[in-house]
This record gives sequence, C-alpha cells and structure tokens, in this order.
Amino acid sequence: MKKIIVLLGPTGVGKTGASILLAKELNTEIISADSMQTYRHMDIGTAKPSQAERAGIRHHMIDVVEPSEAYSAGRYISDVAPIIEGLFQSGKIPVIVGGTGLYIKAMTRGIFSGPSSDLQLRERLLAQEEEEKGSLYARLCELDPEAAGRIEKNNIRRIVRALEVCTKSGISITSLQKNLTKPLPYNFIKIGITRDRKELYQLIDARVEAMFRAGLVDEVKAIMQMNPDRTPLQAIGYKEIVQYLNQQIDLQEAERLIKRNSRRYAKRQFTWFRQEEGITWLNVTGTNNGGEIFQAVKQVLSDIFSKTSAVCRESA
Repeated sequence: MKKIIVLLGPTGVGKTGASILLAKELNTEIISADSMQTYRHMDIGTAKPSQAERAGIRHHMIDVVEPSEAYSAGRYISDVAPIIEGLFQSGKIPVIVGGTGLYIKAMTRGIFSGPSSDLQLRERLLAQEEEEKGSLYARLCELDPEAAGRIEKNNIRRIVRALEVCTKSGISITSLQKNLTKPLPYNFIKIGITRDRKELYQLIDARVEAMFRAGLVDEVKAIMQMNPDRTPLQAIGYKEIVQYLNQQIDLQEAERLIKRNSRRYAKRQFTWFRQEEGITWLNVTGTNNGGEIFQAVKQVLSDIFSKTSAVCRESA
C-alpha cells in the first residue's frame, strides 16, 4: 500500500520544525491535521508555521475557510483525500502533521457519518445552556448515556454536537459511531512525539507568552469583527481573550487561563493518542531543537522501513 508519514503529538511538543526538515529531506509537502489552523486570520493563537516556513515547504489544509464558516472532520476528509492522491501522482510521500486526534482517526480508522451541522439548532441549545447550566449534559445522559460517559461535562461543543445528531437523525451518536466511514486506503506510518510532562508544560507556557508578545489580543479583536462561527472563538487562546475584551477578566488572568487550558488540552491529546493503534513513540525530552528532533524522527523511519523491507524479503 502507498505510505503516508504521520507526525503527531500534543500542542507545543516540537512537531513543526522537525516536520519541515523531514519534508525537505523527502522532497515532499506537508498536510496539516490541526482543526484550528484551517481558519484564515487565526495565525498567532493556533501557532501556524510562519510564512517563511511555508514558503520553503508547501503546506496544505492551512487557511482553508473563513472564521465565519463551520468546518468538520467529514469535510476535512473530503478536502484532504484529493491532495493526498495528487502528491502520490507526483511521486511524493505525504507528510501529515498535527495534533487533532479526530482528523487523524478519520483518515486512519474512519469516522461516523452524521447529519450536517444546524446552526439554528445549536444556537437554541446554547441559549438553553446559558439559562440553565448543566441542562444539556443532563439531557444527553437521558438520550445517550454511553456518549455522556465519554464526554466531559464542561465540553459544551461535543455535548451540543451529540444532541444535534440525535435531534436531527433520531439516532444516538453512539449508534451512528458504530457504523464508521471507511479509512483512507493507505499505509499510515505514525510517529508520536512526546517528552517529559513538566518540560512540555514549560514549553507551552513560553509559547503562550510569545503569542502575547506577537499580538494575540489584536488578532482576536480583528476576528471578533468578522461575525465568526462559534467554533473558532471557542479555541484555546481565543475564548480567554474574548472574556478579557468583554471585561469579564483582566489580561493577566486571561494569560493564566490560556496556559492552564493549553496544558489540560495537551493532557487530553495524550489520552486520545494512547487509544490510537500503531504509533511509534519518540521521546525528545531534553531538546527543543528542530534539527535534533528531525534526526531522531529520521532514525525511527529508517528502522521502520528496514523492518518492513526485511519482512517483505522473508515473504518473498
């Protein structure tokens, strides 16, 4: 089967620099698997590769839609499939880089095909939650207790989606998820980047501080004027600044919350990826140098390809 390299891991772990060097080494292009980097204008808070980095290596699935548009994993697969085939036709091995577990799962294992989003229904559900905190989760417990058991009580976005699916289809999201779409027909070579948790959290904190220096507040101000969909402004780094701009918290508190929420998100990413099969984990504790991480990734790939070749020779 055609091979695709997937470089995955939590936010801030050190994927970007290594992935660019890997793409240069393989003379190929990068496909982003980051749900927030699909949005235009959201550059600082999503830690997109810089324009200089993208000028050297072509990046796909970045700046795909406006913040006013809704975007889904199903749409991501529809958009990414022809890009992958185009790279194969050009004789290139696609390199997929990101930390959105759902996007990676959709490619490698398939996802359920549920009804499309309904913005009016979502608005009604969110209004209900505003009136009575916890009411949506209680309703989900009644309609789909299995889904409620998997979803955190404060993860309103996922709760709303589960209720939306049930309301529009008359079938629980749990039932639909048992009939997954087919995965993309490729051999995914998955390398996970990990490091000591304390070190990762320090890197995350430093990244957040750099985002503020780069103009995160002004970026959020501009997006708020674009009539954005709810999803972009619920992203970590954006929702906290919205609270600040709405005078609900001060700037110091916004920064503290972004750091805390980013660390919690990294922890959830680790939990998600532990459920993903076939990942070769690479611990890069002690270095944040893209070149050193790339060399380690290169060695892992060399070992994987050597083992694959040996198995093929034995089979022959």
